[in-house]
Amino acid sequence: MTARPVAIAIQTFKVPRQRVYDAILSPEMIARFMFGPLLREETILHIGNDLKVGGAFSYKVRRGENEIDHVGKFLELDPPKRIAFTWAIAGESDDGEPSAVTIDIEPTPEGCCVRLSHEMPVQWADFIDRSRNAWEKMLGVLSTLL
Repeated sequence: MTARPVAIAIQTFKVPRQRVYDAILSPEMIARFMFGPLLREETILHIGNDLKVGGAFSYKVRRGENEIDHVGKFLELDPPKRIAFTWAIAGESDDGEPSAVTIDIEPTPEGCCVRLSHEMPVQWADFIDRSRNAWEKMLGVLSTLL
């Protein structure tokens, strides 16, 4: 069995980890640090979270002529330490093998450090660098906002 490729992004924050944990799950903050004008030219159509283990989310945007719905389910919600979820684009099939994102938030003397791991199906291995860069940019924007 081939190991699944993993993109890793790390970002430090000068705020308590509970504040970072809450921001990562807040629809208002998601609309600012994951999508929209601070990152790329796109229109946010909706941001929806069902914040419970097994709960689904949908973050739908329009980029040019394309509507892209980022969807998944929460696998773990352990405040303020860990958030884990599946990650996919609605309508794109990975033959039952979704991506998985795990966000660990560790305290530091100055605030906290986030380590995000995005594990992808093997067929997406060529997108590891692009994924890491995207997550690094998003976490950097979040750090600036907080």
